[in-house]
Amino acid sequence: MHGVHTDGCGEWPGRVERLTAPVLPHMGWNTVLAPPESVLFAGIDPAERFYFVHSYAATALPLPDAPYMTAPLVTWATHGEPFVAAVENGPLMATQFHPEKSGDTGAALLTNWLETLR
Repeated sequence: MHGVHTDGCGEWPGRVERLTAPVLPHMGWNTVLAPPESVLFAGIDPAERFYFVHSYAATALPLPDAPYMTAPLVTWATHGEPFVAAVENGPLMATQFHPEKSGDTGAALLTNWLETLR
């Protein structure tokens, strides 16, 4: 709901806010820019698209310097402005898009995730 502020799980710092974009919600197919060492996107062509339906997203991931913490891998997409499309931090992984609605590409991503559970 608009104007309601809710704490997250506390795993990553940052805020989820309404996107600044010409059309909201962002509904449809979009490419993402994954880091080369990504496990989720391993073997997936960067030209592939994923299905999004959202108006809110994290547009930054401000991480404090901490020698005991490994920074998560961040995948980005753009709709009006860059936003976090996926995050990987060891066994904890999250996506802003719907892999289950993203056809064969989404199935490949889910397969990559399932392989991490072995």
